[in-house]
Amino acid sequence: MTDINATRRLAGIAACLGAGTAVLAGAFAAHALRDRLGADAIAIWRTAVDYQFWHALALLGIAVLAVEPTPALRWATRAFVTGIILFSGSLYALALGAPRAIGMLTPLGGLAFVTGWACLLAFHLRARIR
Repeated sequence: MTDINATRRLAGIAACLGAGTAVLAGAFAAHALRDRLGADAIAIWRTAVDYQFWHALALLGIAVLAVEPTPALRWATRAFVTGIILFSGSLYALALGAPRAIGMLTPLGGLAFVTGWACLLAFHLRARIR
């Protein structure tokens, strides 16, 4: 498997898992958690779902549109996956009552998201127009 195919495959798998679990998390909150969590916790959960879904779509964009292997695409993929895990994961945990210290992971996840977008910017600045 070529380097770009491996990147596209990883990004595609991560996109599908990320988007699918975002849908499940949203449905879980709407049906199983709505009577168990307060409005603030539901809002935190919703933020986690939104960021997870948007970044899963970004991963899908990498998988579908990437045409040449670059470190920027590999790092963008890694950064978005890391961001989903840290940012959304910590917010899910906080909404469910995890210790506030878990909230220290949220900005690290946000930084991973920004890093992913910076990597995509670097890719596009260096991309050859065909």
